Amino acid sequence: MLWLVGCSAIPQGAGQAGYHETGQASYYADHHQNLRTANGERYSHDTLTAAHKTLPFNTLVKVTNLDNGKSVVVRINDRGPFVRGRVIDLSKSAFTRIGELRTGLLRVALEVERPAPGR
Repeated sequence: MLWLVGCSAIPQGAGQAGYHETGQASYYADHHQNLRTANGERYSHDTLTAAHKTLPFNTLVKVTNLDNGKSVVVRINDRGPFVRGRVIDLSKSAFTRIGELRTGLLRVALEVERPAPGR
């Protein structure tokens, strides 16, 4: 188990209130509906959840569309995205609250609103 420690680098301050990050947001494709997320929950398009590479599960993150100023708060329950430049994968309902699905990607800023319990 010790070898797992070096497998992912957590940015300085990640998971703490006020942590910021910018990049692109994408959304989950339809074939992910009802599949298990990394924390064991079933994914639903209707929930305000997201995937992030390093933030602890159950962290609440405010995601702001940099082009229109709209924001949504999501709970991290999965890992990803694993595509260069993308910082978060949003559920469909979260994505549509801040942008239009037809765009596919959004320029976003992330801010930790509430660290995961126990952090």
